[in-house]
Amino acid sequence: MTDPTAVSLQGTLFDFAITELVRQHRESFQPLWSAEGWAKLLIWLALNCGCSGDQASLETFAAALGPALRARLRRVYFARELTDLDLQVLADPAEAQALVLPLASGGEPLSLERAAAAVERVGLGAMLSSDRARWRCLEAAVAMPWAQPPPPPADNAQP
Repeated sequence: MTDPTAVSLQGTLFDFAITELVRQHRESFQPLWSAEGWAKLLIWLALNCGCSGDQASLETFAAALGPALRARLRRVYFARELTDLDLQVLADPAEAQALVLPLASGGEPLSLERAAAAVERVGLGAMLSSDRARWRCLEAAVAMPWAQPPPPPADNAQP
């Protein structure tokens, strides 16, 4: 194995630092598990990088991130690792469903009960469908659709 170059070390350091920054601050941006919280994180990052906060400046920041880094940060933002349960929760609201999967391969099959415990622990229980008939057991994961939003009130509804 060859020694890493200065450029590869800088890239690795940047990836580590930005990933840890997102992990450490993602809980600060409410509502959790939402596109709104994700947008607030991006705005916070942009402001801390010297952007003025106007639309043009924020768009310049988003373009500077590029699609690959933006996608990586989004995955980190919407993922949680529960090492004591040996599970990972991936719940991006832009996707049709959330996933719960084991951190290590080759373990016991993932039960619906363990998956339900994981989503409750990270605060997703009320946001995902409680109808377990809609949950799908995949090879090593459980896929859970998002709960449907309540229907809007009728036009003639009385308070």
